[in-house]
Amino acid sequence: MDILEYVWEQTWQWMTDDIVFNLRRQGIQLYVKETKHLCLSEIKNLLQGNRKSLRDFPSMPYPIGYAANTHGNKLIYNEMAYDKELLHAEFNKYYHSLTYYAVVATQLGGVYFLYGYGGTRKTFIWKTLSSTIRSNGGIVLTVASRRTTHSKFAIPVPATQNSTCNMHQGSDLAELLKITKLIIWDEAPMCHKFIFQALDKSLKDIMHNDRPFGGKVIVFCGDFSQILPVVPRGNRFDIIHASLNASYIWDHCQILKLTKKLHLQTNVVDSSNHDLKQFFDWLLDIGDGKLREPNDGYVEISIPNEFLIKHFNDPTQTTYPNLLQNYSNGDFLHKRVVLASTKDVVDSINDYVMSLIPIEEKENCSVDSVDKSDELLNPAFGVLTPEFLNSLKTSRIPNHKLKIKIGTPIILLRNLDQADGLCNGTRLIVTRLGAHVVEAEIITGSNIGHRTYIPRMNMSPSDSPWPFKLIRRQFSFMVSFAMTINKCRNLPFGGRATRDSRDACSTKGIRAESPPTFI
Repeated sequence: MDILEYVWEQTWQWMTDDIVFNLRRQGIQLYVKETKHLCLSEIKNLLQGNRKSLRDFPSMPYPIGYAANTHGNKLIYNEMAYDKELLHAEFNKYYHSLTYYAVVATQLGGVYFLYGYGGTRKTFIWKTLSSTIRSNGGIVLTVASRRTTHSKFAIPVPATQNSTCNMHQGSDLAELLKITKLIIWDEAPMCHKFIFQALDKSLKDIMHNDRPFGGKVIVFCGDFSQILPVVPRGNRFDIIHASLNASYIWDHCQILKLTKKLHLQTNVVDSSNHDLKQFFDWLLDIGDGKLREPNDGYVEISIPNEFLIKHFNDPTQTTYPNLLQNYSNGDFLHKRVVLASTKDVVDSINDYVMSLIPIEEKENCSVDSVDKSDELLNPAFGVLTPEFLNSLKTSRIPNHKLKIKIGTPIILLRNLDQADGLCNGTRLIVTRLGAHVVEAEIITGSNIGHRTYIPRMNMSPSDSPWPFKLIRRQFSFMVSFAMTINKCRNLPFGGRATRDSRDACSTKGIRAESPPTFI
């Protein structure tokens, strides 16, 4: 938007109605100037909750006087807003199992990679490190859960070889990074190497230090036998070349290995524990390429019979038993999902499961267009018909037709309000359907039970598979009875994850608390 100041001047009075009403109830009367600055302060807080700053928009006025944020840099304030006594107790409980806290305490810098497959307690270690430093008043930045690396560090989408973070000296984010004691980056092998390199270049500039990441201590965590970076239309070489260990950063990494699956190190001997160990050993052999050796990296893997649903006419009966009695039960739905390797299979499963629910369905259609800049560069794009644009599908935006019912589980495709847990990958249940908004209840993350409103918004794939940029105005979610393996990679399921093996799939290492079932 090029005319922010004009929009502000035309709309600020409408935006301050609620502020004025609440203050009048307290007997407080404000002048017009004070009211405007209070409104600006609210806008500033909303932006900072999503890793932005009002100062990023020079044409906008900035709040002054008592309306300004008394905490100064809210990014720093939020990262220090922890219960230190509680964190001290947590640290004292786990400290005996931690052997390299001194690495962080010296603050001499260093890059580490904590390597271990699922179940070796990587998360346990980085949480213990975090509680240690935070309990002493230090700041730890964790890239995990569903807050994406791009929004955390203002990395452009898509990142290229020459990309740097979208921040400058003196900005709130730069000041936060300067005083950060430790950066922990979970599931690092999933990210493209250009993302790490962008942060490396920016930290060197901010810290005025040519050491890796500006001399900051950074710990990467992950497992290279699981999902690697997604390279659209890329082959095996392209994917490997995009990985972290193909970057110059890898030369500076010290490798720390975890090899024991701790929740299997128990004296309890029963059939379920034995079966679980067999399943994990089988997964590890797949990830290490040990099945059916020798091979050239391409091999057909036979799935053991105990993991197969042989009668797969209706696989939802296994994943969603008693669906009609539990279709709006958050505890029931957030523990279950059907996994598939392609979006087309996901769409067909979602449509089928939704058809079983005896509630009126609402179909929401998008408004599609071609980006105006593409039309100016190539007038031929301007004659593309709406029907053609409506038919386009890709994994990073919802379809033209979005069918939903009350009680349907959905998953967000965009960050809406990170401070309230509405991030890319958050799962919710639809509770009310409106013409322009959808009310939904969060069923994953730290804000389970909270209700929110999801509006329509303009969306475009970050890396368009077409020679033009598609603008699709639609609700920013998709139905999530089923989802792709890549989409669910970092979402923990405490119950059943069922894999549809009717389509070819080269992905391995799906994390589940119990062995997934294949159909």
